[in-house]
Amino acid sequence: IQTKLQNSINRRPTTQEDIDTALLLVDEWGRGFVAETDYRLEATNTMQFEEAMRKRGLDAVCAPNVVEELVKDKILVTEWVEGTRLDKDASEDVPRLCGVAINAYLTMLLDTGVLHCDPHPGNLLRTTDGRLCILDWGMTLRVPSNLQYALLEFIAHINSEDYDSIPQDFINLGFSPADVSLERLQNSGITEGLSFAFRQLSQGGGPKKMQERVKSEFQERYGADLSDEDLRKAARAEMLERMEAQLASEGVDVKGVTNVMEEMSRRNRELFALPPYVLYVARAFSTLEGIGLSIDENYAIVQECYPYLARRLFTDKSPRAKAALRAMLGLTEDVASESSTANGSSSGLTAVKSGVEKATKKESTLSPKKLLEMTDNFSSYTAATATVDRDGVGRTAAAKEFAKLLLDKDGSTLQEILVEEAAKLGDAATRSVLRSALVESALAKAIATSLRAPKEALERSEQFAALLPENVKKAIIERPADLPKLIDELLYPTAEDEKVLNTARELQEILGVRLENSSLRSALAQNLSDGASIIPTTPELSPAVRNLVTDSETRDFVLEQLPGVASLGRRFGA
Repeated sequence: IQTKLQNSINRRPTTQEDIDTALLLVDEWGRGFVAETDYRLEATNTMQFEEAMRKRGLDAVCAPNVVEELVKDKILVTEWVEGTRLDKDASEDVPRLCGVAINAYLTMLLDTGVLHCDPHPGNLLRTTDGRLCILDWGMTLRVPSNLQYALLEFIAHINSEDYDSIPQDFINLGFSPADVSLERLQNSGITEGLSFAFRQLSQGGGPKKMQERVKSEFQERYGADLSDEDLRKAARAEMLERMEAQLASEGVDVKGVTNVMEEMSRRNRELFALPPYVLYVARAFSTLEGIGLSIDENYAIVQECYPYLARRLFTDKSPRAKAALRAMLGLTEDVASESSTANGSSSGLTAVKSGVEKATKKESTLSPKKLLEMTDNFSSYTAATATVDRDGVGRTAAAKEFAKLLLDKDGSTLQEILVEEAAKLGDAATRSVLRSALVESALAKAIATSLRAPKEALERSEQFAALLPENVKKAIIERPADLPKLIDELLYPTAEDEKVLNTARELQEILGVRLENSSLRSALAQNLSDGASIIPTTPELSPAVRNLVTDSETRDFVLEQLPGVASLGRRFGA
């Protein structure tokens, strides 16, 4: 009845598909409401969450302790929690706890697989010891592993602006039927819409600020002197134009369509669906965003998701997580390259050249900016969630986690990528150095000239050339003369070499800004009458590294990880 009524108001016909979708949604809500009355299930959910957070080191978040012996079918008893509603608390650490809440919910959604679906402000408390306590575990959503990785891949592709992968993500997430072609999804304009939405969400500020930014963009696009109504009409006209173009590209006679928007709506219903789980996820994260906006009007929930994403992708060794991390860092899979001689048999030199090409043939290179951004987010996640972070304990925990990640003898996804990129850099740098010495230097050019001289002289004297046996001529004249050319070909820099070396320079520049002690250099320069420009910059340890050096417990931890250096060296050598 409701579906027919709302369609009637919107002047749309009601199909059986509309009714089936509505029934699915109602059934899903009903399942949640019934589950909320199962107090034994709620007790189990509460205890499992508490156990999962302890196992993952998220000590900054907790749930009430359940008194198991008093739990009955119609009674749930937990220990009393001393605390204040997160949105009502005026403590300085509330913004950090908002980040803790986001990380906890992402952990539930993408890791433990049990999502708390009722995070209204009354269920989120700041305890007296500065932790986040989540109450009321009656309504939860089970998230299967396959869906978790589909969400990870979707987030990674959105963040890296890999919009070509979005259509397949939509199918994996259940937003589109499996039998819909990727080309049709790509042509639907979904990627442009997601790009626009992601850009707006990343800037934060909630619906109010988003509306202001959209209006500003419309004014820049259609005219600053237009009224709000005129702006809407201009945007609608452009949208209709794009819809007509899309219909025409699909072979539809646009002139024969009486209502373009209605036709596009019908076609989009064939392309897109709303999985029931989206209702719970949207409710949970929109509530968290509302709490964040009540504390900071520029709060950006998308930015708050990155710390968890960095930690998950750095530590998860599964193939799908590894692929998502590579996408986040701007990397793609290697493209095979084969080379052989004309007669089909590979010579030694050709095999070496083929190996060089294979090792460097990639469509993209590591993004230093993304790498450092994700590293910072990894540290931020550990520091914020591992403890209440009094006296810098959280920062120390972050240093330990990162040291373990890089030096773990069993390896990690990040370690594997860094070893791979370091090996590529070593390969490109070695060729660059060898080329400078063996091809481009004055001595190398002089030797090359001397090696070619006998062949050139022989070519000028046909009588003398005829006197030499062919095998002797080839051994002592032609092969030495060809050697400079072969070395030049072997050490010739590829486009990928240039990318790798540029990436290294970019990384050096970024790290230099972080580590350079410009104040010390300036102080020295001011006390010298001349020659100040030649004073070298003095490296200064970052606060994180200083903490690492001065904290004995962390130092001992790092020393324990040093055996992993040998394993790391073997991986680099391989």
